[in-house]
Amino acid sequence: MIKAKYFIVFLFVFVFSQSVFSQEIQTAPATSTAQPSMPVQSIQGQQPTLQQLQSIQPTIQQLIPSQQPSQTQPPAPEAVTPAAIPSVPQPPVREELSEFEQFISGKVPLTVSTAIRHFGYNLFRQPPSTFAPVDRVPVGPDYVIGPGDEIRIMVWGKIEGIWNSFVDRDGNISLPKVGIIGVTGLTFQELKDLLRKEFSKYFTGFEMNVSMGALRSIKVYVVGNAQRPGAYTVSSLSTLVNALFEAGGPSKTGSMRNIQLKRNGNNIVDFDMYDFLLKGDKTKDIRLMPEDVIFIPPVGPVVGIAGNVKSPAIYELRGETKLFDLIQMAGGLNSVAFKGRVQVQRIEDHQFRNIFEGDLIEIEKYPAKNFILKDGDLVKVFPIVEVKNTIILSGAVANQGEYAVTPGVTKVKDVISQAGGLLYYASNQAEITRVKVTQAGPQTERFSIDLPKALAGDPPHNIPLEINDYIFVRTVPEWQLYQTVTIYGEVKFPGIYTIKKGEKLSSILERAGGFSDKAYLRGAVFTRESVRRIQQKQLEEMSERLERELLGMGTAEIATALTPEEAQIKEYEVKQKREFVGRLKTIKAKGRMALKIDQPDVLQKTPYDLELEEGDTLFIPTNPSSIQVIGAVYNQTAFIYDKDKGISNYIDIAGGYTENADKKKLYVLKADGTAIRPGGGFLGISWSKDSTRWEFGSRELEPGDTIVVPEKLEKVAWMRDIKDITQILYQIAVTAGVLIVAF
Repeated sequence: MIKAKYFIVFLFVFVFSQSVFSQEIQTAPATSTAQPSMPVQSIQGQQPTLQQLQSIQPTIQQLIPSQQPSQTQPPAPEAVTPAAIPSVPQPPVREELSEFEQFISGKVPLTVSTAIRHFGYNLFRQPPSTFAPVDRVPVGPDYVIGPGDEIRIMVWGKIEGIWNSFVDRDGNISLPKVGIIGVTGLTFQELKDLLRKEFSKYFTGFEMNVSMGALRSIKVYVVGNAQRPGAYTVSSLSTLVNALFEAGGPSKTGSMRNIQLKRNGNNIVDFDMYDFLLKGDKTKDIRLMPEDVIFIPPVGPVVGIAGNVKSPAIYELRGETKLFDLIQMAGGLNSVAFKGRVQVQRIEDHQFRNIFEGDLIEIEKYPAKNFILKDGDLVKVFPIVEVKNTIILSGAVANQGEYAVTPGVTKVKDVISQAGGLLYYASNQAEITRVKVTQAGPQTERFSIDLPKALAGDPPHNIPLEINDYIFVRTVPEWQLYQTVTIYGEVKFPGIYTIKKGEKLSSILERAGGFSDKAYLRGAVFTRESVRRIQQKQLEEMSERLERELLGMGTAEIATALTPEEAQIKEYEVKQKREFVGRLKTIKAKGRMALKIDQPDVLQKTPYDLELEEGDTLFIPTNPSSIQVIGAVYNQTAFIYDKDKGISNYIDIAGGYTENADKKKLYVLKADGTAIRPGGGFLGISWSKDSTRWEFGSRELEPGDTIVVPEKLEKVAWMRDIKDITQILYQIAVTAGVLIVAF
């Protein structure tokens, strides 16, 4: 069992196998101005301070590769607040399916829902609109002038002047030269005519414009069965409907169909809100006058209509109303209503309920049967019960899917002809699955037919079909059009190649003409889609488990903190954990497999001569002639490869180790995707299993290799508390497709 302390190696292996060895190996040196972060010294029995935790934040960020290039300078400390704790996401709002959507998706309920409400009352329960208030609308010529109105007069020509005058309590306005004029009771048009006439007595050669300024307020009363009865002060432009909105409309015990406007003891208008709601008719919505009374009497007879109409609700009746009148009031039948059945439940003498069954088709045909509804009736309109007379055709036909049949008549030949015929790779055999209903339960039987004989009309094979039959037209054995793989880079003929079943990697290399003179075989990158899917699934499962463990543990620790300073530290750690998990989730698996590529004739004799799969990709790079040094060194960059230089030489020219470098865990990421620990034997001599011989340590570095210097894991206090960190890091390494061959 590999010791847990070595598993930090796996994490860095994954990070740099994704970034350094992507689809192309970078050959230009990459410079960095990274500065070393200061370590936090562990003190037995003491908590690190918040400043110490903030100073090591870049260490956490370095564990997972960033999506954007950045320097490793520590960010400025930021205030830690309880908002750092992740919030609970709100569930998305689901849109309710319409009856027709339910029908075509096969989800129509078999029962009729009676969860209906009174029609129209919700209109007055809506929040106020954002339209302009009623006193901002234009004043019509029929507006009646009264005390409190402001009249604006503009005159130009031989004389010029602007006057704003309010109508006083006596109904008069006062103008220079003209004097006092009585205007109460005049319409706006009559007012304009009167002012022009009065000015003409004293002036000539002028033009005049008259407009209304601020309008007076009037008091009206809403009484009876209103939601909020009382006295209301409204604009003089307000109408009956405006006042109803102010009062919240009728209550559930108030009428929507017989709203009365009374003026000076006389009934001015009877307003039916249904005309407004169902027809858009607002002709009886007259303008209010001071001291008008809006009376809402008790609600009249009500009936309910539920089920498959366009607007199921409880409706108030006015006068004699028949069944089809109610259906029309509810918007008519919807697209999936069943005309063959209507059910009416009726309360008799306030004692019990009788149920009547009817047929809308018959009632429509014989108008005399269109009965009159009574108070308390409940009408139910049922949906169409879907009974399919179809079979399912699948397999090697031009158009798979459902096909309508006449049981016992629609002959296999007919259905295949409707489907556009057989495809060229269809087999001569088809399989039919049939389910029969018996008293002992459903019985399933399967039988095969000969398609050429069926298409020729041979009765034993061109059999009559039954509802719900399933016909499967087979393909020829092991049918597959072709699969493709991609090979590019330093081969003579790069491109996308088709492969046959069982073809191997050496074969495709031969077809590509072999390698060019610039090919660097040790840096070959081979990726496989099936491997990528497995790796990605492992990454996602590991990320989800780590997120639950980290965030759950952090929240619990904050709740049990003993001091404000300790709580602040824990909050900061929660933020670090969230960022760590967030960056971990951005990692995408490449599906790389570590292979040793060689000339085709040599490759054939090795286990690396894989059988190819659909979507495989092989990239052969040129020799990068460079060595990368990354991690806990003072200058992370690339250097020209020198076969006479070893690891320590490159570490020196990279500025040496930083103070928090973990020298014992240094490793080399090879260009072929493998990783090794240097100095595996005595005096740097180690045994090579591939070449079955002892090799000197200088072999550890080759062009394209990367020297990785990890940082000490112990600095990150919260990572030491993760119980399954060993398993997590191991899965990351496996997901990266990297093979650790030596320690």
